[in-house]
Amino acid sequence: MVAGKRQEQAAETEQALKSAARRLFAERGYLNTKITDITAAAGRAAGSFYNHFASKEELLQALLQDLSDAGDARAEDPEHNPDFTDPEAVRYHLAAYWQAAREHWPVFRAMGQAALVNDEFARIMGDFTAAQRADVADHLDGFEAAGLTLPSTPDASLAMMFLMASALLQAVEEGSVELTDEQAVDGLTRFVYRGLTGRDL
Repeated sequence: MVAGKRQEQAAETEQALKSAARRLFAERGYLNTKITDITAAAGRAAGSFYNHFASKEELLQALLQDLSDAGDARAEDPEHNPDFTDPEAVRYHLAAYWQAAREHWPVFRAMGQAALVNDEFARIMGDFTAAQRADVADHLDGFEAAGLTLPSTPDASLAMMFLMASALLQAVEEGSVELTDEQAVDGLTRFVYRGLTGRDL
């Protein structure tokens, strides 16, 4: 019982640290957030951080893993359609990506900031984005049978899709482009679907 209580408290502390980090990354950015800022915002002792994470980068990796796990859960959605020859499948995936990225924008922005100053984290981020593409690589399997030709290799074609969505999201978040979420997903769907298939919606 005592061990179980300790595990519960440890899990609560870990979640408190993660939540505090997300708030602070949103308010001041990753580079301007110190570990002591995170523990103070979480209402935990400064030394408690190192019971869970070896560094701020390791905490960010844990947040990255949370995003990956959420993406895996979405793949189990009954509405998930793994066929990008269908424009509704493209829309579904872009909408899911847009919603998750909007909700977790401080983490996405923090990943980019960390990658600028930490070569190891840049490698980790590169591996994460490659894994994202690999997770949907089979969504292009029906193109040949449908008589469609991708604009480039399958991996490069998916990279274009993700990079386009990420760049537009950044512009919207920074205020240089004004779009509602619905307008963004609609525009991305038309742009990406035509880019992948050569067809208009």
